[in-house]
Amino acid sequence: MFEVRIHGRGGQGVVTAAGLLSEAAFEEGCHAQAFPSFGSERTGAPVVAFCRIADGPIRTREPVMHPDALVVQDPTLVHQVDLFAGLASDGYVLINSSRTLEELGLESLIEGRPPGRAVTMPASEIAREHAGRPVPNAVLLGGLAALTGIVHLDSVVGAIREKFPAEIAEGNVAGATAAFALLGGTPREVVDARAD
Repeated sequence: MFEVRIHGRGGQGVVTAAGLLSEAAFEEGCHAQAFPSFGSERTGAPVVAFCRIADGPIRTREPVMHPDALVVQDPTLVHQVDLFAGLASDGYVLINSSRTLEELGLESLIEGRPPGRAVTMPASEIAREHAGRPVPNAVLLGGLAALTGIVHLDSVVGAIREKFPAEIAEGNVAGATAAFALLGGTPREVVDARAD
């Protein structure tokens, strides 16, 4: 089972991101589950969403405590909450920021982790450029597909097109595709990270 935890703030599409990731996995014939956890339901409040992807049925329903991948949609959360709790030393980290990990004071994420597993990406800027709004969720999913190989880019694209009207979907598809390319993804590249 591959587990993803997504941190952000209300209004950034955190819950939608988890849902889209599970839909992309489902399109590939996997079992998937996505659900949120949040307190006050207001724009700007911290939100966490979870996604599990597996080759077989998923029976657990608890929050993801030991993620294989961590996505941070809002970098202002980095030093406010313990985002990295439970993350394995070989886990993936994708942070929405135009700053480097060193500039964010997160050098420790690189230490002992395989190269390329912890990266930043200016997802809000990419979203603004391609979709006209700085909502980073679809862009980060394209980046996550390239970084982990857990789902294919075309599955992410399919999930985006299924969820949104055409005029909104195409900007998000362009942003996700740009992020995928930025992180070195190639079409149909995959790593079977779901196997236990």
